[in-house]
Amino acid sequence: MSEILDDMDSRPGSTTSLLRTVLGIYLRELGGWIAVSHLLELMEALDVPGPRTRTALVRVKKKSLLVPETRDRVAGYALVDDAVPMLERGDRRIYHPRNMGPESRWCAVSFSIPEENRHLRHQLRRRLHWIGCGTVSPALWICPAYLAGEVEEILDDLGIREHSTLFIAERPLVAGSLQAAVASWWDLDALRAHHEEFLEQHRADALVGVDEPVTAREAFSVYIRSIDSWRIIPYLDPGLPAELLPADWPGDESNALQWRLRERFSALSTDYVAEVTGIPLLDPARDASPAFTVTE
Repeated sequence: MSEILDDMDSRPGSTTSLLRTVLGIYLRELGGWIAVSHLLELMEALDVPGPRTRTALVRVKKKSLLVPETRDRVAGYALVDDAVPMLERGDRRIYHPRNMGPESRWCAVSFSIPEENRHLRHQLRRRLHWIGCGTVSPALWICPAYLAGEVEEILDDLGIREHSTLFIAERPLVAGSLQAAVASWWDLDALRAHHEEFLEQHRADALVGVDEPVTAREAFSVYIRSIDSWRIIPYLDPGLPAELLPADWPGDESNALQWRLRERFSALSTDYVAEVTGIPLLDPARDASPAFTVTE
């Protein structure tokens, strides 16, 4: 179930991705249910016409995120209970990003999966990649120690915990420099591209509303699109120590931009959702962290 729910395959900016972002941010705040008419109105604020939203809803239902549910003769969709842990993990990634410090610990993940279960190897490697793990070798992966809990959840979900071992270490000892090793374990060029694309797409959004007031509907559009672009970054980027990254690493800049966009538009975006649905809401980003938290 978790592999289906933690779906990162939807292209940011696509109708399905935007729909998942709206649902992920607000559906729990709405009590786990939303009327179809209200959802269509919210998506129209993102310039997504009704027919495309309905098509995306079919895809999202297949991912076990929603189920159709009528309340008081009003057609709507309810959040599947099993989806809540996935959304909570997303909250932690997006609103409370973490970074390793110089003394932070590492986690090595070793596994030896029997040949009869070889199909699980691909699933495991795919899911370790999607939570930000690096590849030392095909059967040895590495990540910050603060991701060990998520690794164990994946192992348990795939039923291969008995075939895996986690090692918590102070600092990996490598033949050359640790910085060079990190560059071989993670695809830093791909991570850089994600950060730079986010900056290119959303720098101008930080200026929206500076010279003239912005409406709640406009704020909703800017905010949802920025979160939709950002949401895969804190999954793929594990928050490696600054001293092991290139000097011109764009991670801090993109994180700071996302924080400014949240600070400016999140509350207004929530106001718009409350206006459309008629339900008073607390801003989901009200306790968001202003920067990466350095975790030892």
